[in-house]
Amino acid sequence: MEDLALAVTALRKRFLAPAVDGLDLTVRAGELYALLGPNGAGKTTTLRMVAGLAAPDSGSIRVFGRDVLADPIGAKRLIAWLPDEPLLYDKLSPEEYLAFVAGLWAVPAEIAAARAETLIADLGLEAQRRVRCETLSRGQKQKVALAGALIHDPRLLILDEPLTGLDAAAARQVKDLLLARVAAGGTVILTTHILEVAERLASRIGIIRAGRLIAEGTLDELRAGGDASLETLFLALASAA
Repeated sequence: MEDLALAVTALRKRFLAPAVDGLDLTVRAGELYALLGPNGAGKTTTLRMVAGLAAPDSGSIRVFGRDVLADPIGAKRLIAWLPDEPLLYDKLSPEEYLAFVAGLWAVPAEIAAARAETLIADLGLEAQRRVRCETLSRGQKQKVALAGALIHDPRLLILDEPLTGLDAAAARQVKDLLLARVAAGGTVILTTHILEVAERLASRIGIIRAGRLIAEGTLDELRAGGDASLETLFLALASAA
């Protein structure tokens, strides 16, 4: 269905033990969805399968109605994936990197240049735009990678720990950009260990443990009429037998 950005059904992936175990998950178009869980819960494995970077053992994945397994190239055109340790080309400047990535997506040069200008400004990268990426701090590299993920204007943006290495000012820039993207109709899925980020930004929150979704909803729905913090709820759910 077009109103669903993501529909995951009975998804399974096993390594030495089950990493994702019959996961059902839906994300609505135009929402910021936070996928939370303890280390080893299956968050990154799930998102790598959604992005087409790992093959599931079984189950189905649809992105805006498109079958990721049957039409991986078509699905990938709708998605951007930003891992927690993004890879940049050290000898390129941020400006050159964005032009290069836009070319890979066949974005027309004029459109790519305009988007790059906007992203560089929104992420506070003006002073670094023409210096080599190898000279940038980790936080600056993270922002360049985020700009690269957005240069082809994906309908679904998937972020694994996007605030890693960012100071407070840079984190605010990234959060503002993500909220603006959702306000404009985009869809964002992110994982984070910073629960305050999920509490403040997410339209809905899903919590997984041992590869299964154990709780989902808005913060108010997860509280079920109480006033517990997300940290309290998360710790209780994640540690439950």
